[in-house]
Amino acid sequence: MSQEPSNPPESMSYQMIGDDASTIAEKLAKYAGKASWEDLKAHLESGALIYVDKSLDLTKTSKAFADDDQTQVAAWLKSGDLVKPSAPHGAYWESTKATFECRIVSPFVLIQPTS
Repeated sequence: MSQEPSNPPESMSYQMIGDDASTIAEKLAKYAGKASWEDLKAHLESGALIYVDKSLDLTKTSKAFADDDQTQVAAWLKSGDLVKPSAPHGAYWESTKATFECRIVSPFVLIQPTS
């Protein structure tokens, strides 16, 4: 599943939700879980969904977003290990009743298919 964004922003601001004083590791654990495609559709429509290839560790990838590691995130986008899904992805996931492991790193929702 390799797809580069058509116009990647020059700079993105990654942050965790809210003014929580927890550590990044605690926040990543707090804003983690499983979700069905039905629960994630709205995030695709808003452009906030990021697909994380199974070759990457979802927690480490989320930490790169939370740490604002733009170099690493850009490299993953370029290699296709991170993808901004589109309507055909959503249609497929809906037809297969896909479920995902998720991490929220505002404004993004990072998803990785469950086994």
